Amino acid sequence: MIRPQINSETLKATSNVNNWMKMSFLLWLCSLLFFHSANAQKKKEISDVKYRRSSLHTVLIPSTDYHMSDIVERTYYKAPFPDKYNNHDVNLHVLDRSAYPMTDEEMTARGEKRTWGKAFGAEMLGDLTNGTTDPTAKEVPFQIEKFIDSTKIANKLVAKWFDRNEDGTFGMELIQERGMYDASVIDKSLAEGSARGTALLADAGEELLGKTFVVFNKMRLVENEKIAAAVRDAALSLTSEMKDGMAKDIAEAPAKIAYAATKEGYTIFTNSYLHKLVWNDSVAAVFYNDYWIGRGTKDEAKKRAFDESDLFKLEYIGSTRGSSVVMPFGKSKDPDSSLVKLVTIRNVAKVYAKLQKEFDVFKPMTPILSEGPITAHIGMKEGLEGGEKFEVLEQMYDEKKQRTYYIRKGLITVDKKLVWDNRVQKLADVGIVEVQPIEVEDGKKKKKPSKKELSVQEAVALGATSFKGKGSFYAGMLLRQVE
Repeated sequence: MIRPQINSETLKATSNVNNWMKMSFLLWLCSLLFFHSANAQKKKEISDVKYRRSSLHTVLIPSTDYHMSDIVERTYYKAPFPDKYNNHDVNLHVLDRSAYPMTDEEMTARGEKRTWGKAFGAEMLGDLTNGTTDPTAKEVPFQIEKFIDSTKIANKLVAKWFDRNEDGTFGMELIQERGMYDASVIDKSLAEGSARGTALLADAGEELLGKTFVVFNKMRLVENEKIAAAVRDAALSLTSEMKDGMAKDIAEAPAKIAYAATKEGYTIFTNSYLHKLVWNDSVAAVFYNDYWIGRGTKDEAKKRAFDESDLFKLEYIGSTRGSSVVMPFGKSKDPDSSLVKLVTIRNVAKVYAKLQKEFDVFKPMTPILSEGPITAHIGMKEGLEGGEKFEVLEQMYDEKKQRTYYIRKGLITVDKKLVWDNRVQKLADVGIVEVQPIEVEDGKKKKKPSKKELSVQEAVALGATSFKGKGSFYAGMLLRQVE
């Protein structure tokens, strides 16, 4: 076999080509890595941010004297827990109203001394719809007060915070976990003197215990005809003294038309009452000085003193109400049970969203998920429609003072076109309804979804809501709604 002859010039040229190809490849690889790096920086995101959330315990005020109450209340217990709060469950889930009867004398006495506020009292005592849906609704606020006093629920909330054991000893495990404190620093703080407390313990009180809430929820499914008739009759009573004739007919016509238009179907009502644990420096000082028992020690007097203490209180913050209409299914007078379940869960989410909007202290914070675009795990379930404004907060910690503080870094606005419909996804998570498929059935054929159906699917698929705004923001910063 004859081998080809390769001279030095050819070998040199070949080497140059190979070197050029290697260099080109390296340049291409570097540019590719740079592109991915830049893209990653632009779309930097985090999947699980640890941040200090407010804590929440919920109590249902059941009532079996309304239609389909078993379905409504069973569904309530299945509803996803509001995921922007820590679940501070103290195993007091039901307020049985029959255990807290109210006499006329008690109503009068509590009405004069209660701290619920005149506006709230007037609303509760005079609200036409409340009186129609539940004639005893005016008693509920006072029964909640009785429940709070008799169960010592505030004591139980504090006991859970400090991991109280049956022997009465306390620990700081939950405080450390939720507050993300260093265990050795907490131990040092306790050792330095529990009577006066330290900066770190004061920080834990303000950031954690002082943001502990209890929401009482009362639900009813009511025939719309009852409400429509009550509204109509109230309106007609204003014309009762008018003489029969055209003028009276004209005056009564709107009430009759409204009755005819609103009498069909049912409405789910959810009344929610928000309370907050009272925790301040004076309460903390008494707790650490008079009730604190460290692990491995015994003190029956302090144990009994905590159990019997009336130091811990719940402060009433406010109330709100959500309602959702449920129409009958087909020719049946009753609504479909699956629809009742769906509306029940959405209505519960609606009242929490309203409480958050109406009471600043209850507004949760949620972290920025990604910065290009700015997204967060919050959506329609939390009441977003688009256009809402959120402040961007950077959480800081002063090592010297051992206190947490927040710096406002700017404002951003919910993108109206990219609001996440997490209502559907959450229902799917608990097996009550399935997320709509990409193709929808139309008889025996499959057709492409409509624009409306497609927008819902896209909103679910997003997995987050997008925001508009400029600033030096990064994933992990916290958002809090301002309007």
